[in-house]
Amino acid sequence: MKILICLKQVPAKDSPPRIHGDSTWIREDDLSYEINEPDSYALEEALQLKEKHGGEVVVCSVGPARVQQVIREALAKGADRAIHIEDNSRSKADSLFTARIMAEAVRPESFDLILTGLQSDDLGLGQTGVILAELLGMPHATIIMEVQVPDGHLSGQFKVKRELEGGWFQWVEIPLPALLTIQSGINKPRYATLKGIKAARTKEIRHLTTEQLQLKPTDILEGQRLRRVYVPTKTKKTEFLEGSPQEVATKLVERLQREVRLL
Repeated sequence: MKILICLKQVPAKDSPPRIHGDSTWIREDDLSYEINEPDSYALEEALQLKEKHGGEVVVCSVGPARVQQVIREALAKGADRAIHIEDNSRSKADSLFTARIMAEAVRPESFDLILTGLQSDDLGLGQTGVILAELLGMPHATIIMEVQVPDGHLSGQFKVKRELEGGWFQWVEIPLPALLTIQSGINKPRYATLKGIKAARTKEIRHLTTEQLQLKPTDILEGQRLRRVYVPTKTKKTEFLEGSPQEVATKLVERLQREVRLL
């Protein structure tokens, strides 16, 4: 079985973002980076499936050269090889753009199972996985909390547990090939061992560009554009209610009902 893991490199949680002077994006050179936390749970789930049922785990990531940091980390944890789609544009903020170039890169390999994190820590859109499934013509299920393999072997059809609203869950049978978006907390991600770190140095990383994928400009057209990135400003407004005590009380109750909606 061939399992693909889609990884995203995101700014570290303790790395304060600073905005470009033109307010179009954050200053990426000032940040430190790490694996997107939800994706680390997807990687661990893939590694556990491989250990139980055999197969191959392949990592795919889109971004500039620095993305190899998270790719190497995934290889050190146990992934077998990786695909790095090199892209230095800010179009990576667009889920449709990312899904389209990933679809072209992985389609020839005919993966049996594709796992992604539920959403990214930086933008939190939760769209790339389901768009990728649609482009590849795969059935998909989201917010997965458990993967259950009937008869101890992963083939044909399997069951997944989805998290719904209000503390409810849903069991769904889904055929292979399929794509799942994994919820954080489904497992406990492992640390890379010294042996794994050494082994990662010799594992294959296939480098691709949008030109090598022979994508036309219309194929990777941005579906979303960021007009401006800014820090929300805090403002205060004080208003004095005038009149007799009874009139002031009446006005205050009306404000609490209509504007604040506390009553």
